[in-house]
Amino acid sequence: MTTSAVRPADPPGILVAGELSSQFSELGISPGATLLVHASLRAVGPVRGGVRGVVDALLEALGKDGTLVVYTQTPNNSEPSRWAVTRGRAVAAAKWDGLRESLPAFDPARTPSYGVGVLPEEVRNRPGALRSDHPQSSFAALGPAAARITADHALNCHLGEESPLARLEELDARVLLLGVDYSVCTAFHLAEYRVPGQGSRDYGCAVDDGSGRRWHRYRDVDFDTSDFPALGEAYESRAERPVTRGRIGAADSRLFDLAPAVAYAAKWMTEHRPKWGSAE
Repeated sequence: MTTSAVRPADPPGILVAGELSSQFSELGISPGATLLVHASLRAVGPVRGGVRGVVDALLEALGKDGTLVVYTQTPNNSEPSRWAVTRGRAVAAAKWDGLRESLPAFDPARTPSYGVGVLPEEVRNRPGALRSDHPQSSFAALGPAAARITADHALNCHLGEESPLARLEELDARVLLLGVDYSVCTAFHLAEYRVPGQGSRDYGCAVDDGSGRRWHRYRDVDFDTSDFPALGEAYESRAERPVTRGRIGAADSRLFDLAPAVAYAAKWMTEHRPKWGSAE
C-alpha cells in the first residue's frame, strides 16, 4: 500500500497566492490592466512561495490579457565619480579611469537589477519577459503589451518621452505602490521632463551596441526625488480621491492611474520647485 505525501500546513499568517490575488482585485486591479509595480515584500509579510507567490498572485489578478511591469534599474553601471550616490560608497579618483575601462557593459538578458528589491528580478527572469535596453534605467514587462512597452528605449533618455514610462502613459497603465511610499514612484520622473527649465547633467555608463564594449557619455535630466513624498501626499489628498488605498497582506498599498498622476506632478513641480534658470 502506498501513501501520498502530505504537505505540512502553513504556519498561521502565511498568505497564499489565491488570497493575495483576491486582495489585489479588491484593491482595484482588474483583468486586462497594464500595471507598473513598486514593492517591498518585507512589508507584505510571509507569503507561500515568497516572491514567486506574489508575482503569481499579481498575474492571476491581471489575467491573460494583463501586463505586469517592473523597474529594473542598474544605476551601479555609472560614472565612478558618482558612486557615493549610485552605489553608496565613494571610490578614489585615481581609480576612475580604470573602472570606466573595465566596468561590464549592460546586457538586458543577464545584468541584474540593482537597488529595487527582489520582485523586479523575479519578473525579469520569468519565461516570456522582455526588458528595455537602457543601460541604467531599464524596465521589464510580462504580458501582451510587453513588446510595445520595452521597445525603442532611447540610449540617451532615462525616463522621458522615449522610455517605457511614456508608453505606459499611452496605455493608460496603473501604478501599484505595494508597501512602499511615493519616494520610489518612478512615474513622477516622467513629469520632470515636462517641467520648464528642469536641470540636466552628464551621465556615463558601459554599453555594448553590437560593435563592442564602450563607455557612453550623455546628458539627461538631473533627477530629484526629495519632494516626491510631498507631491504624492498632495495628489492623494485631492477632492476627487484619485488614489485607492488598502492592505495587501500587512502592507499599506496605493493604486492609481499613471497618466493623471504624471500630469498633476508636472504642474505641481512647476509651481513648487525652485526655478533652475538654465538647463546647463
